[in-house]
Amino acid sequence: MAGLGVPELLIILAVVLVLFGVGRISRIGGELGKGIKAFREGVRDGRAEPSEKNEEVESSL
Repeated sequence: MAGLGVPELLIILAVVLVLFGVGRISRIGGELGKGIKAFREGVRDGRAEPSEKNEEVESSL
């Protein structure tokens, strides 16, 4: 099975533009960016929480 070339990708892009429209695609991109940012913050906070919890447990002992 052959990979996707430039002509095929352009056809797919054209179909997506017709189906969703430029405005909706930009909103989807913005929401995707916000989701990625929130995910990264959650991962960063998730890594920080266990060490903070360990410090709280150690200080209460």
